[in-house]
Amino acid sequence: MGDVAVGARSGHDGEEHRGRPAEPAVPAADSTVTSGNDSGAAEDDRVTGEHSTAGDQGPGGTARTPKKPRSFWKELPILIGIALVLALLIKTFLVQAFSIPSDSMQNTLQQGDRVLVDKLTPWFGSEPERGEVVVFHDPDNWLAGEPTTDPNALQTFLSWIGLMPSAEEKDLIKRVIGVGGDTVECKGTGPLTVNGKALDEKSYVYAGNTPCSVDDQGGQFKVKVPEGHIWVMGDHRQNSRDSRYNQSDKNHGMVPVKEVVGRAVVIAWPINRWDNLPVPDTFDQSGLNAQPAAVNLPVAPQGLALAGVAPLVWWRRRKP
Repeated sequence: MGDVAVGARSGHDGEEHRGRPAEPAVPAADSTVTSGNDSGAAEDDRVTGEHSTAGDQGPGGTARTPKKPRSFWKELPILIGIALVLALLIKTFLVQAFSIPSDSMQNTLQQGDRVLVDKLTPWFGSEPERGEVVVFHDPDNWLAGEPTTDPNALQTFLSWIGLMPSAEEKDLIKRVIGVGGDTVECKGTGPLTVNGKALDEKSYVYAGNTPCSVDDQGGQFKVKVPEGHIWVMGDHRQNSRDSRYNQSDKNHGMVPVKEVVGRAVVIAWPINRWDNLPVPDTFDQSGLNAQPAAVNLPVAPQGLALAGVAPLVWWRRRKP
C-alpha cells in the first residue's frame, strides 16, 4: 500500500513540473483502510488486485514486471520445515504422545494404547495431584531387566519430533496416590488409605484385584511422602512394579516431582478407545488432605509488621 501511494504522488509531481495546474488535493488512499464499506479505485487495488497505471509503473515511469509466483515444489521444503518446527515445539512444550507397553494400568489403559500427555501446565508450576495418571522418567532404574525395542531410523525421527511415541525414553506411567506430606498405608487386602481416609478404588482397580497385595516384598506398607515427591501405583495392583516394590532405591520408592513429564489426559488411539482420563471421585472426599502444621506468629513480629505498614497507609491517604 505504501508503494501505491508513493507512485501516485510521483505522477502528479511530474505533471506539475510540465506546467499543468495542480489538481485539488484528495484524501490519501491509506485513509480508507479503517473502513470496510468504502468503494472506489483504492479499494480495488487492495481487495481485488486490479492494477492501476501508477501501480504498474516502476521508477522513472518504466513498466514494472509482475512478480512471478514461486513454484509449489520450491515452497514445499519450506512448508515441511515449518511443520517440523511446529511439531517439535508442540512436543517440547504442549503435548506428547506415549505408547502403553504393559498391562500395569489395566483396565484404565491397555497395551498398545496411545495417550496424550499435557506438558504445558508443569511449565506454569502445576504439580501432580492425587488420582492423576502421570508419565515420569525412570527415577532409579525401575525398568531394569525390561525388554527394549530397536526402532528404525524413520521411527526414531518421528518420535523425536513427537509424531510417534518414543521407544527409547525410559518413561513409566502410573496413578498418583500420595503427594508431599501424605501418609499412605496398605494392610491386608485393603482398603488403601491416605491420611487415614479409605479410598474406594472399584472404578479403576483391575477387576479381581485387591487394593493391597499380600506379600512381603512391599505389598504391605506405611509410608510418609516427603515434599517434592509423589507415591505412585498401577491400577493392575497385582501386576505393577510401582512405588511399593522400589522402596530400596535411593528415593525409597518415591518419584521426584522434577521427573514427572506431565499428566496423561486422553486416550488418543485406537479410535474405539477414545476417552479422557479424569481424576476418580474418591480423591475428592473431604478430609483427605494432610493437616498442615499450625504456624503461630509471635506477637512481636505482628506488631512490627503493623508498625511498618501504618506509615505507608497514612502517607497514601494524605497524597492528593
